[in-house]
Amino acid sequence: MANRNSTAEEMMKEPHLSDQSVFDRALDDLLALDPRLVPLVAVAGRPALRRRPPGFAGLAAVVVAQQLSVASARAIYGRLEAALGGAPGVEAMLAATPEALRAAGLSAPKIRTLTGIARALADGAVDLDAVARMDADTAAQTLTRLPGIGLWTADIYLLFCLGRADAFPHGDLALQVALGEAFGLPGRATPQGLRAVAEDWRPLRGVAAHLLWAYYGARRARQGAPA
Repeated sequence: MANRNSTAEEMMKEPHLSDQSVFDRALDDLLALDPRLVPLVAVAGRPALRRRPPGFAGLAAVVVAQQLSVASARAIYGRLEAALGGAPGVEAMLAATPEALRAAGLSAPKIRTLTGIARALADGAVDLDAVARMDADTAAQTLTRLPGIGLWTADIYLLFCLGRADAFPHGDLALQVALGEAFGLPGRATPQGLRAVAEDWRPLRGVAAHLLWAYYGARRARQGAPA
């Protein structure tokens, strides 16, 4: 951006999105950093912070939700909690039988992913506490060492479960579509294009993702389509 205040950018640190008030202050900083995003707030309003529990329980929730509706994911996760006797933990997941996990509604690939992640965490292949202290990009790459975890899942975990303000899933289709619409592109942005534009939003790329998702949903609600 030609009008970027580089001094302000250098002074800005990645905030921990612990609650809505912190998120709202970060959103104000983002809008000051890139005024091109101000019109999105006029359409979408100020987004609500989305959070999930950290650790294996949160990572399991992200995996369960992949390629499912919100309602279906919540129902399956609730049955998984019931089967495991509480929030999913590494030991409980490893002790669960495949039959119990299938009865909760998990597909065979998700059972393999979740048990593989639990085994890798138990073996110390990845330390989730250490991940929380890494910069967003390094943390995402580290999480991809876990079985079945790609960059999208890693970034979603960092953003929603750890409250990392600079996590950014540039491979997310809704974000690509939203940026294309917001910036008047002929179609949706490519993952590479979205990633390049998002460089202007460091260290608040995750805040921008919340805004773009809200904009995407608001546009489709106005068009009469489900968000």
